[in-house]
Amino acid sequence: MALPQSDEEWIHYLSIQHDAEMPELERLNSHYEGTQPLTYMHPEVLREVEDRIQPVVIAWPQLVVDALEERLDVEGFRLPDEERQDDDLWRVWQANEMDEQSQLGAVDSLVMRRSYVSVGTNEDDPDTPLLAAESPLEMYVDVDPRTRRGRAALRRVTDEDTYARIGERHATLVRPDYTVWYEYGKHGWNEVDRDNHRLGELSVVSLVNRARLSSPRARGNVAQRQARNGQSELAPIIPLSDAANKIATDMMVAAEGVALPLRGFFNVNPDDLQDAEGNQLTAVQALLKKFLTVPDSGEGAREFEFAGANLGGFHESIDALAKRVASLAGLPPTYLGFTTSNPASADAMRSAESRLVKRAERKQRAWGGAYERMCRIVRRLQTGEWDPRMRQLETVWRDASTPTVAQKADAAVKMYTTKPDPIVPLRQTRETIGMTAAQIRRAERDDERRRQQDPLGAIARGMSDGGVPAGVPGGQDGDGDDS
Repeated sequence: MALPQSDEEWIHYLSIQHDAEMPELERLNSHYEGTQPLTYMHPEVLREVEDRIQPVVIAWPQLVVDALEERLDVEGFRLPDEERQDDDLWRVWQANEMDEQSQLGAVDSLVMRRSYVSVGTNEDDPDTPLLAAESPLEMYVDVDPRTRRGRAALRRVTDEDTYARIGERHATLVRPDYTVWYEYGKHGWNEVDRDNHRLGELSVVSLVNRARLSSPRARGNVAQRQARNGQSELAPIIPLSDAANKIATDMMVAAEGVALPLRGFFNVNPDDLQDAEGNQLTAVQALLKKFLTVPDSGEGAREFEFAGANLGGFHESIDALAKRVASLAGLPPTYLGFTTSNPASADAMRSAESRLVKRAERKQRAWGGAYERMCRIVRRLQTGEWDPRMRQLETVWRDASTPTVAQKADAAVKMYTTKPDPIVPLRQTRETIGMTAAQIRRAERDDERRRQQDPLGAIARGMSDGGVPAGVPGGQDGDGDDS
């Protein structure tokens, strides 16, 4: 198939590709939101109980996704040959509220296979390019299977007026050398604005979750496209979650029908049972109203009662499914409500989280590369040139594990106070215990002020640490590095 040549052809081509996968993306999103339809339930039962019993939805998909997303926090960007993080890139990140948007993008990527980050020029402030997290429900990127780089991207949104019931449709076509904005009118898409940035690279970065090299379900370019579009974290969880929702709803139906004692009558016909309006009750309605009739028993009418049913079997089935979910998602048992009479020790809890921590670290490595490409585009828009040093940029992530503050501080201090020489400098020690860049700069200013006010005290403190005092030949400077 020949590639599109004009912008209008690209819009048509990308729209078809995007529309083809929208039902699957919406299905995955509905399971995360807990709005999916109930499966495995017989339609007759649903019709009888829908006015009194709502489907029970156990939010395991949301738990699986959120447990990972909570460990994926970006803290900065740094070049390997620089001691400090890049303050300018972090300024652009903060100015675009990417702290908040990156969380939204991570959730969408884990749920719906991928999300995107778009980079654009800022006419009001050229030194602060625009960044925005994009949903796969609104954006689609076509990837060249040969170069594995994006060839074109399309974002479509509709501004709906609830009162007037009129929706304005907008589209943005992104190509390597330009970006075009459109509005939909009577005669199709009409160009509104254009930005000829001449980047030579698509200014949309994909955050792909669990990308594969190939897909066994298709062949050729289709297989590569499906594989590199990623896979949802919910793919193995949804069947188990649907089964648990069905069992939980069955439990509610059973609680309505047989959990309470069931009363019955001998020598009473079903036709004798009527509702308050005089309408005859069906067999299912009579059962749900806790009445059972046994006609023509040969004796006079008499009442009997069965004891309520035990619902423990439902609990055991749900617990068995929960264990499978924990195994597939790498979640500690406590996340799914499994506890013992003797609480687990701190070491045991950290050991139970090891798989979850490793999964989060894998996401950090894959998505770190995407954020680094984003930063290279930002620097290109700022300076007008591609900086070769930016190819070595690395993303600084928060520790995916959950050590306590005391544990982090204890480990950091031990590395800094080793004798005769510290293993790490003071600045890295402060980074390890979780201080932000602004806090570190403030602490360094305080260190310098104390050295100027009390130089003899600084020498004494250096001697008490077992090393050469700071500020003297052969000693250490204020951040612990060799001078």
